[in-house]
Amino acid sequence: MPGSPDRPRVVVAVPPQLRAQFFTGTVWQELARAAELTVLDEHSDRAALAAALPGARALILSWRAPKVDAELLAAADRLELVAHTGSAVAPYVTEEVFRRGIRVTQAGDEMAWPVAEVALAFTLSLLHRIQRFDHALRGGAEWAAASEAPPRHEIHGSDIGVIGASRTGRAYIAMVQAMGARVSVTDPFLSGTDARALGVESVPLDTLLSRSRIVAVHAPVTQETHRMIGAGQLALMPDGAGLVNTARSWLVDEDALLAELRSGRLDAAIDVFDAEPLPSDHPFRALPNVLLTPHQAAGSVECRQRLGASAVGEVLRLLAGQPPAHAVTVDALTRLH
Repeated sequence: MPGSPDRPRVVVAVPPQLRAQFFTGTVWQELARAAELTVLDEHSDRAALAAALPGARALILSWRAPKVDAELLAAADRLELVAHTGSAVAPYVTEEVFRRGIRVTQAGDEMAWPVAEVALAFTLSLLHRIQRFDHALRGGAEWAAASEAPPRHEIHGSDIGVIGASRTGRAYIAMVQAMGARVSVTDPFLSGTDARALGVESVPLDTLLSRSRIVAVHAPVTQETHRMIGAGQLALMPDGAGLVNTARSWLVDEDALLAELRSGRLDAAIDVFDAEPLPSDHPFRALPNVLLTPHQAAGSVECRQRLGASAVGEVLRLLAGQPPAHAVTVDALTRLH
């Protein structure tokens, strides 16, 4: 499916529903003016992608697209750019892409603010026990019984622990600091200079867990961070503390967390799970001290549109002979999700 000799071609492997969310009319028209477009509605169809790649200079892809490996690259005779509309690229490209000098970009920067906003909303809910009151009233509890909850706290003056000074972690830190929280951070890559610039105290994980009223997880998904929060770590958290996870379930031992939550000692607000969709009979669903959302922390209208605009911007920069704004290196493959 070669492109016109004087007009570059771009493959868009994004399903219709996501295309409508990602690409405003203005952004789509800008892309269409710059290039001939091959749009794959069945974006996860590997054979369709292979047929579309010959002659294409750029590929825009989204979640559940086929991984661009040596087999697909054999058909990609002119490919110069893979632009992912999400964050982690490891599920979608291989080392061979980087070896061939193909640029790889991601739009994860655009997710930081909305995910941090949801983490803030989770934090406030846990501090004020909103999820417990909601469960009680919806469950038919009498007014007096529904009014009972562990002690509630304001965010102003609370000790908030942040695991991971990632893009999202830093946005969250700024939000809770603006509301008067004291913030501690655990991150092996956070320098003393950066910690001072952020206005946080850098502490070991055990210290952070043992003194934080709310612990918010914002670490990346790597082999080293797998189940970094297990039974031993959860046991360090004070009675009545809360855990916020808008990152990945990979980071937290779900069985250990469930045991603590069943005891009622801790509260939690969770957007990510080992099994997604979360089974209808999962014990999390019945617990009054748990706030659940279906992996939608980055699902705002504005965020989705920024993801699309970011990917299109990378294509336009390529076609204009400019460097990418959000390129990643082969090291990004160590981030698994």
